[in-house]
Amino acid sequence: MKKQLIVLTLVLSILPALADVRLPAIFSDHLVLQRDASVAVWGWAEPGEEVSVSVAGETQATKAGKDGKWMVKLAKLKAGGPHTMTVKGKNTLTVNDVLVGEVWLGSGQSNMAMTVQSSKDFEQEKAAANFPKLRMFTVDRNPQRTPQADCKGSWKLTTPENVGPFSAAAYFFGRELHQKLGVPVGLINSSYGGTDIAAWTSEDAQMKVPALKAAFEKWAKDDAAYVPEKAKANFEKQQATWKEAAKKARAAGKQIPRAPRPPVQPRLSQNHPANLYNGMIVPILPYGIRGAIWYQGEHNSRDAASGQLYGKQLPLLIKDWRTRWGCEFPFAWVQLPNFNRPGDGWMVVRESMLKSLAVPKTGMAITIDIGDPTNIHPTNKQDVGKRLALWALGTVYGEKVPAISGPLPAGHKIRGNEIVLSFAHTNGGLVAKGGALKGFVVAGEDKQWRPATARIEGDKVVVSSADVPKPVAARYAWTDNPDCNLFNGAGLPASPFRTDNWPCEQPPTQPQRR
Repeated sequence: MKKQLIVLTLVLSILPALADVRLPAIFSDHLVLQRDASVAVWGWAEPGEEVSVSVAGETQATKAGKDGKWMVKLAKLKAGGPHTMTVKGKNTLTVNDVLVGEVWLGSGQSNMAMTVQSSKDFEQEKAAANFPKLRMFTVDRNPQRTPQADCKGSWKLTTPENVGPFSAAAYFFGRELHQKLGVPVGLINSSYGGTDIAAWTSEDAQMKVPALKAAFEKWAKDDAAYVPEKAKANFEKQQATWKEAAKKARAAGKQIPRAPRPPVQPRLSQNHPANLYNGMIVPILPYGIRGAIWYQGEHNSRDAASGQLYGKQLPLLIKDWRTRWGCEFPFAWVQLPNFNRPGDGWMVVRESMLKSLAVPKTGMAITIDIGDPTNIHPTNKQDVGKRLALWALGTVYGEKVPAISGPLPAGHKIRGNEIVLSFAHTNGGLVAKGGALKGFVVAGEDKQWRPATARIEGDKVVVSSADVPKPVAARYAWTDNPDCNLFNGAGLPASPFRTDNWPCEQPPTQPQRR
């Protein structure tokens, strides 16, 4: 009898909690709602329960479905605040300090995850971080094999105390928008270091592409062959070897090699296709956003084949996310910077990013001049954010800016022993920064690359080589860490490119800055 009473008490204590109206983590104090758009607010309640949401003088009501889920769409709100959001069912929830403004999602791998405190001039940036209407919500890292209803995270105001852990690329982008537009800005940072683009794309979308479907089959095979005890033993051996190598490196004053990562069941890996989409994108769907910025691709640069596949994967991810959000929102990415990376994968990922500009409402920040040859995580995230912001301000918001992009290739023709290269985004005219124009190579039908002499003619560049009397192709900055200097008058660098589509087997014989 006593045992039955205890069970009954437990059941009764749980029932009110099940009936309570609940909100996902992203609807919490200090949130920013997208202005001038019909934005969704959603959560959970008892099936059939009436729920109302009130904010900024507007109220919308609905009933929870059979699964307990509910959603309302708010009418277009004007920028401003702070407001209080009230959600009423059988209980009442209050969300305080709600602003309405511009909301952007920042996603990708480590260079999006990289923090303000890890970027250059942190003490100076920290002291200047007094923007209470610029806020960031950081989604906790959470790879999952199935779509998740919620995530962990909270909105933080930009203060000297808070800014350190913010995504630097997203923060500096958002700061530019906040200062230029004069409205609140909310940034959602959903990023995870060392991750593949496949992990950020839904399984449904990838299974429709044969080249991507094959990856799922390989992961399944690896998962079936995984033996935890064996993986643990291998890891312990690797760790012992690493400790010895690290000890010698310290003694010699050299860089310590990267420590081995603990083993993970393949299906639970952060790189398993769709795992980060399930755990870190689905929980924030369909939160109202203006657009998205993306910094990723390093993980997919392992070889030329991976780089070429990226040309399918990036447009697929954009289409997938836009479909899930139900709108063709603007999407921009950061092209891989200058960095010492052997092989052709790095260059081919850059090329795939360039070609992905064919997708409508997209943009690209070219960073060939602000990377670090010896550090895959360059600390200058300020200029990364500014270049993304120039694109957003000039295209999404119609603001007058010096340029929205550096020069992009716009066709070519053969003229005798010369190749004439045309460019778009030559705002202010093409410029050879710091001296004679460099970074070009040409080749004839023998496909042997030779350094080219280059000169600017208006919005064109004319290239030739005495060693190539009949040129058929040209390349610019086609190496991992190129010595190149073509810019536009707005001070933005030109994108690396090539006019050929030959198989990538060897890098061209262009001198490199190491």
